[in-house]
Amino acid sequence: MSDKKFQTIIDCGFSKIRAGAFNEEGKNNPYFIESNFYTDQFNFKLDIQKIVASLEKSTNEYIDNIDLMVDSSKTISVGISVFKKIEELKLRQDDILFLIQEAKQQILKYYSDYNITHIIINNYKIDNVDYSELPDKIDCQFISLDIIFICLPSELVLSFKNIFSELNISINQIICSSYAKSINYKNNLDLTGEVSFIDIGFKKTSIISFNNDKLIFLDVLPIGGNHITKDISLLLKIDINEAEKLKLNFEKYNSQVNNPNFSLEMIQKIAFARTEEILELCDKSLTSNTKIKSKSKMILMGEGSKILDNKFKDKISFSKDIDFLEETLWDVCQSGYKLRKAHNKQEVVVVPKKQIKQGFFEKLFLFFK
Repeated sequence: MSDKKFQTIIDCGFSKIRAGAFNEEGKNNPYFIESNFYTDQFNFKLDIQKIVASLEKSTNEYIDNIDLMVDSSKTISVGISVFKKIEELKLRQDDILFLIQEAKQQILKYYSDYNITHIIINNYKIDNVDYSELPDKIDCQFISLDIIFICLPSELVLSFKNIFSELNISINQIICSSYAKSINYKNNLDLTGEVSFIDIGFKKTSIISFNNDKLIFLDVLPIGGNHITKDISLLLKIDINEAEKLKLNFEKYNSQVNNPNFSLEMIQKIAFARTEEILELCDKSLTSNTKIKSKSKMILMGEGSKILDNKFKDKISFSKDIDFLEETLWDVCQSGYKLRKAHNKQEVVVVPKKQIKQGFFEKLFLFFK
């Protein structure tokens, strides 16, 4: 039995690495650290080594396994329905596991270049009656499950596994960052009804929509904060790193920069134009989904959204009301840790190989409540 007290969460973004070490015994405050901003991942492995070494020093523990948070512009979500006739009339856990495995095999067959990250059961239909959670000890003749699979490109997952393997670190669980963050913030803010989180990252923008506790939509657009930075760099003819600093601090522009070639108004105009385009593309994606109503609440978050806060949103020409959620290092890491610990009622937990016990079905264990 392991005597380790801390569990490490590492969020590997495409512009920054964030990490947190959480005490599993609930004692002491967690430790957090993040890398500097980068525009490429040339020193990615070295940055991870530095972060791991810093956490090991803080916790006084050797890190040999982590939970990894990651996003990708190629993330996909796939919805599938599976059904089964129950011969003995008594619904058993094995019946549910059979249906999950059947759905999983279809995903693996038709999306062979992807790795399944999250399996979410959105609905149980038992003898034509819908349930958001599986009832206890129910008689049943026919059951169907509506399942959403969130998948990351296998090539990306393998590259991360190889990097951490070279550092003698195994990955317990891979978590989709945007999905984990949206669940955490929705719960923290006690949001009900329809709400959509717009997570603007470095090279992608994720759209995650909920109706109460039910995930109803996930889409990823290959456009993000890096596009804003590149616009500023190109139009103002400045270095990409300087453009990033201006993007994140343009409200302080006059006190920090004295450049006669461009003004605060010009920087804002460039940044807000691309931001409006991103929001319009998100809205187009949302309205194309018939399950989402036009008046659903929209919340903007993510590193790429930091050019905005609630005092600047009125300068954005966008037809719908949006709220800005400012994230901290604590928020990001805690989102992954909470998802790992809480076990959402709708989510199937993919159990790592080393934790599998005899009799478990295809690495899946479903927590019933």
